[in-house]
Amino acid sequence: MKLYQLYSKQSFPITQQEAWDFLSSPANLKTITPDHMGFNILSGADRPMFPGQIIQYKVSPFPFYSTTWVTEITHVKKGEYFVDEQRFGPYALWHHKHFIKSIEGGVEMEDIIDYKIPFGILGQLAHPIVVKKQLKQIFGYREQKLIELFGSIPGTEKILQFKSI
Repeated sequence: MKLYQLYSKQSFPITQQEAWDFLSSPANLKTITPDHMGFNILSGADRPMFPGQIIQYKVSPFPFYSTTWVTEITHVKKGEYFVDEQRFGPYALWHHKHFIKSIEGGVEMEDIIDYKIPFGILGQLAHPIVVKKQLKQIFGYREQKLIELFGSIPGTEKILQFKSI
């Protein structure tokens, strides 16, 4: 079994509360997801985030293919972090930790995603060609969209890294 990890870090000149209000609202995920992904929330985003919340999405990761993605919010510490885990969807495993902390001049957002590709060795072969490329594109879009919405803090580091674990 091969696990992969995506690590992302970005800073914004907003308060921790402003970052939390935006990032903890499932409805805002559509705003920071590329349009070509056909991302739509089907259910579960009608309340503020809470542990045990089930959210169902429709997403089209590839042309002419759409799938239902069901995630559960498993952990929430208001204003600081939350964790979503895939229950059904395109990955064999998807565990996404979102951290928010105050820094000088604003807030720092970190994402740590541990994931596994289905289909054994075929999935592993597809990872660098398809999956990693697509995740880079999605997180690159998200980075730019968040800068458009909130700005950026000059001199802070933006990170997007992948590794096998």
